[in-house]
Amino acid sequence: MVGTFKVDLRAAGGPAARLRFGWAALLWLAALLVALAATAAPAAPVEITDIIGRKVTLEAPARRIVMGAGRQLPVLGLLHPDPASLLVGWRGDFKLDGAQYGAWAAKFPAIDAIPVLGGNAANGLPVETILTLEPDLVVIDLYDAEAAATQRSMELLDQLSIPFVVVDFFSHPLENALPSLRILGKAIGAEGRAEAFAAFYETHLRRITSRLVSGDLRRPGVFMHVHAGGMPCCPTPGHGVFNEMIELTKGRNVALDQVAGLFGNVSLEQLIADDPEIYIATGGAHLAARGGLVLGPGVTKQQADASFAKLLATPGIAELTAVRTGNAFALWHMFNDTPAHIAMIEFLAKVFHPDLFADVDPQETIDAINRDFLPVPMSGTYWIGK
Repeated sequence: MVGTFKVDLRAAGGPAARLRFGWAALLWLAALLVALAATAAPAAPVEITDIIGRKVTLEAPARRIVMGAGRQLPVLGLLHPDPASLLVGWRGDFKLDGAQYGAWAAKFPAIDAIPVLGGNAANGLPVETILTLEPDLVVIDLYDAEAAATQRSMELLDQLSIPFVVVDFFSHPLENALPSLRILGKAIGAEGRAEAFAAFYETHLRRITSRLVSGDLRRPGVFMHVHAGGMPCCPTPGHGVFNEMIELTKGRNVALDQVAGLFGNVSLEQLIADDPEIYIATGGAHLAARGGLVLGPGVTKQQADASFAKLLATPGIAELTAVRTGNAFALWHMFNDTPAHIAMIEFLAKVFHPDLFADVDPQETIDAINRDFLPVPMSGTYWIGK
């Protein structure tokens, strides 16, 4: 119910002042009526089709979310100015990157109090714990959803009528990243933000693909050494994940004959025999304790360069033609879980075809994402090379 009110324009000063006062009163009244209408009218149900084709209905935009992959908090940050306010539970993997977690905790101290759900995909989701958190949405990563234990957890969530959606920013990023972003945008009532980032992404992607249409463009042989220096040599992407970006930018992944799945291992002897034209290592803060390649948020160029030099001096790696001729590069590994990987695509295009992309600056792309989308900027060292 709205009470009546009176405005005495004679007491508001001269004509101009009375006009301003009258507009202020009208705007105030309009805002009040909108607020009352929003309070009185129930929110419309939200209909979503997730990345595996499941139809999901939410009673209203989600405001209590459990994230099965905590490292996707920055993705939620592309859509919401305070993504931490939406979370009632998450897996603790985001905390593995102390610098990035620290930057987000400094901006949103409430994330320290978000309940952490233990385990991983092999152990499924702690459904009993999730039930006590009373979420209106659980977000599950496709890679996790393909594990048998997680599939049993999903069956339990269904039986308990706890809505969940499956998204994918990792396994098939070129195919699924933007649809997944739109799924999350719709789920929290942020479709406009999702479409704004999608338009940004697609504009930058077209700039790359439009220059790679020539059928006779030479495709250099590439080996991507993931988690480099942090484990026995040499883990590498197979069909999916980073390989999609290598193929998009007209490189040739020399490991595909040895790796049948999303990722696998190639022996150092095989890598030396393949002797790729271009060697690309990926790393992150998670490798610091193991003496591996360190890149990403909070990492200085000096720290990144030192860890990369150590990696390139490794026996066997040091003998690769790509290393000896200056065609060795490094990338932040966690580009594999965010649509900000558009900057990585630009970097790869410059590495593989420097003459075609001399005017493209991936750092400008990161700067634009920081300015226009992220509440916590990506600051640090994300690549070494071009």
